[in-house]
Amino acid sequence: MGVIQFVQHYGLHLIAPGIIAIVLFRSNWKKAWIIMLLTMLVDLDHLLATPIFDPHRCSINFHPLHTDYAIGVYAGMLVLKETRIIGVGLLLHMLTDYLDCLY
Repeated sequence: MGVIQFVQHYGLHLIAPGIIAIVLFRSNWKKAWIIMLLTMLVDLDHLLATPIFDPHRCSINFHPLHTDYAIGVYAGMLVLKETRIIGVGLLLHMLTDYLDCLY
């Protein structure tokens, strides 16, 4: 993983949720940011792979929680107010992982 990819990946995983939380969920931005950070737990599905980490592997459509079907569920979460923050966090996570596939 090169420096630019590293900064992009972890910036989108850690900093972008904070910015999105402030813009979209202003009144509860701290709670929204924490929830979006917790959506990184979706990466627990990496534990099912061998090897667990492969810097050259595209996560999208490889890991069970990174499939098109799962992404469809995450998009559906945007509809309900109760799940919207989680859906935004998961979709941002999938976008970040997809961008890694382009390298």
